[in-house]
Amino acid sequence: MSSSKPLTVAAESSDQLAYVLDDQPEVRAIICNILASIGYAPRQFDRLVPFFEGLNNAAPELIVLDVIVGQSDAIEVIRYLEAFRYRGMVLLISGRDPVTLGDIQRIGEDHGLTMLPSVQKPVRAADLKNRLAVAAKGQNGQPHVNGQVSQQSEAPQIQIDPIEALRNCWLRLWYQAKIDLKSMTVCGAEALLRANHPELGIISPVNFLPPSGSVIYQPLTKFVVLQAMADWEHFAAQGQPLKLAINVPLHALHSPAFVDLVRRSLPKKASFPGLIVEVTEGDALIKTRDIREIAAQLKLYNVGISLNDFGEAHSSLARLRDLPCVELKLHRSYVSGCATDCVKQSFCSAAVELAHGFGLTVCAEGVENIDDLRMLIDLGCHSAQGFVFAKPTDPVSFVKLLRGPSIASSRQGDGWGNPTVELGLAAELRA
Repeated sequence: MSSSKPLTVAAESSDQLAYVLDDQPEVRAIICNILASIGYAPRQFDRLVPFFEGLNNAAPELIVLDVIVGQSDAIEVIRYLEAFRYRGMVLLISGRDPVTLGDIQRIGEDHGLTMLPSVQKPVRAADLKNRLAVAAKGQNGQPHVNGQVSQQSEAPQIQIDPIEALRNCWLRLWYQAKIDLKSMTVCGAEALLRANHPELGIISPVNFLPPSGSVIYQPLTKFVVLQAMADWEHFAAQGQPLKLAINVPLHALHSPAFVDLVRRSLPKKASFPGLIVEVTEGDALIKTRDIREIAAQLKLYNVGISLNDFGEAHSSLARLRDLPCVELKLHRSYVSGCATDCVKQSFCSAAVELAHGFGLTVCAEGVENIDDLRMLIDLGCHSAQGFVFAKPTDPVSFVKLLRGPSIASSRQGDGWGNPTVELGLAAELRA
């Protein structure tokens, strides 16, 4: 007979409280043991009433939720959690098909809940730990929004003047590794703009970039180009001549001074692999003719265009043939959860297949767990970025990362070979 009280399996010595709602005692026991092993204080529930009572007494940071619980279901729980204004994370577990899981996950997101990628039953410890590793990042200063890590948590939410940031030399470029999914080596890095405020610390672009079309993007773009090329010289001197990518708004790209700036700034060394300029899909679709001319001119200097955030503008995949890009970057909203969400999976598959037909490479951004990574490899993605590999970091730390335990380098001859992903991650992919 079911108990009306929560079944606790570990002493609650941790601040990380977790609830497990499942009517199968053996499943609850497995999940609670895993939770306890990584620092959570789990409580078991097999019915809704005591679960809701527990929420009213102490809201957990994580809820592990079965799709069917007795005579109730996860959608009923999701509605209650929205009314309760629950702000923790929710992880679905079920033996149901991925389509059903994906549907319920989207329902949770639509109700404003933070949904981690779901886990199929029978539950594997490695899968659950991968999801909870993402959850741990959220609790360590990277809060999640609908299953994704917010990029706005690096500094207090305060606006600073970009001109003041330029004038006072607060601007910096941070770098996130880009991984070749065939060789599992670091094949490049994306430069991401940050401001290092003397009092507020590192501030993300959302807190200082001007509105689209602002003339301020002209000096900002000049800074990005010059700094990225200076950083490339530093990386090359350290034995890491990686291909870098920078983000440039289309109106700045179309400036007559941009091509000349690039032409004068590119390193003249034989080891320079070229530069990638990322332009958002929405901008590219508005002015296809303009970007085609610019792309042709930049190609003369070994600079290629990457179509960033593909899928966000909901354009026809067939429009790819009109866009003179060398790379397609899948938007993180389609990448996150693609292993369990058939709609996202279908979009990624169609984009990859069509891109291959047009001779483009495909990069997936926002990869946060092993299952999504496996799926992207199976679909034929060429490269990926995301927290499953590494977070963005400053140039000095980035070089250390390439040589450190997270992404280890291997020597080839007298120079450094391509950094390779750590053996632990490679082993998980083979599992």
